[in-house]
Amino acid sequence: MHRTLADDLSRLPRLLQSARDFAARELGAVAGRPVARLESAPEGAPLPAEGAGAEGALARFAERWAPGFSGSAGPRYLGFVTGGATPAAVTGDWLTAAYDQNVSGTAGSWAAALERETVAWLRELFGLGEAHSGSFVTGATVSNTVGLAVAREWLGERLGVDVSRDGAAALGPVDVLSGSPHSSLSKALSVLGIGRGRLRTVPLLPGNREAVDVAALDAELAALAGRPAIVVANAGTVNTVDFDDLRAIAALKERYDFWLHVDAAFGGFAALSPAYAHLVAGLDAADSVCVDLHKWLNVPYDAAVQFTRRRDLQVAVFHNSSPYLGRPADEPDFLHLTPENSRRLRALPAWFSLVAYGREGHREIVERNVALARRLGADIDAVPGLRLLAPVRLNVVCFTLADDPTQERVDALARAVAASGEAFLTPTVYGGVPGLRAAFSNWRTGEDDARRVRDALAAAM
Repeated sequence: MHRTLADDLSRLPRLLQSARDFAARELGAVAGRPVARLESAPEGAPLPAEGAGAEGALARFAERWAPGFSGSAGPRYLGFVTGGATPAAVTGDWLTAAYDQNVSGTAGSWAAALERETVAWLRELFGLGEAHSGSFVTGATVSNTVGLAVAREWLGERLGVDVSRDGAAALGPVDVLSGSPHSSLSKALSVLGIGRGRLRTVPLLPGNREAVDVAALDAELAALAGRPAIVVANAGTVNTVDFDDLRAIAALKERYDFWLHVDAAFGGFAALSPAYAHLVAGLDAADSVCVDLHKWLNVPYDAAVQFTRRRDLQVAVFHNSSPYLGRPADEPDFLHLTPENSRRLRALPAWFSLVAYGREGHREIVERNVALARRLGADIDAVPGLRLLAPVRLNVVCFTLADDPTQERVDALARAVAASGEAFLTPTVYGGVPGLRAAFSNWRTGEDDARRVRDALAAAM
């Protein structure tokens, strides 16, 4: 063993304590540090020839790189839809690295059984029945890709084609219909060989909505004259967190042949609150579902889950035929269910957080974030020079400049807010108008944080 490695192993408890102390200082100060870092990063350094040891590496990181990391784990990072990491989830994530389990299969470890328990808890949390099986993946993009891959196999089943053997070209043109699809859908269709151009957007409900017009979807399906299709419904759109009527869409399956995939990346968490659970009524009727956990479950990157009713088709797509891996059993190993063979134990941080805080603790995070988003929405309406682009339906505030909201002026506002160190927001375009989004999904965010974001916006005007 290399001397530096041997030395580090002998000092491992002290090294872990040093890392613990450093992480505790960083996390303890995250609410007060600049939310975003706009300065240029250091130039790349040459690869070290001789190792400095773990303590030397920690010291070099603390000096050279840590100052430039964003405060994305903190309470006023409102860009994208970014959760933090609860204390229990951080604990689980550290143990994930320490145990270093490869959860590709069940041989020799209980880790896969823990993932199955966690998936079952999440299935219950989101109101899905036992007909849905699931597994962990990296994020919403891969979760959507897995769901659409199973949908692609289902299309083959309907058309008498073995897609996993003969390829997507054997299907011919595929019809994919959605009202306000997330950009990851196009990426997934490209990866799957269906093609970005096969995604057709269906008209939306009138009145500043992002939800699909179910009557228009009905007409689109009727025009297919019996050809099977894929419908992607949205449970929480990116700009305004609008929800398709899942029950009404599912009811169309009585007359039309289509696979229903629901992108519930963060909107699925509405199920946790009695006040908002009606928004995802009908989710259990979906053939596949995407939920992203490093958003509103507040576990560290990267973690999401995918659910499907057709695990048999999922195995047909993703099984890995090799003598040393074994054939899929009645309870398939995870390597037969996702694009990955090697998989880290992403379930452990979620397991820790669910055990530590339960359904009620995570419900409180959702309801508090929604209340704060609505408060910021009301405050923006009162700030001269700003206006809402849409009602605050759940946890995202979509707004713009009241006068002359050009892309250049909106970008300048975003830069000014980020430069203040008080908050970070990401841009969007809604209804053809450039704007900004403030997405509340961090467990740390409180009333004082919402006020500071409001004040930072007012000061940047």
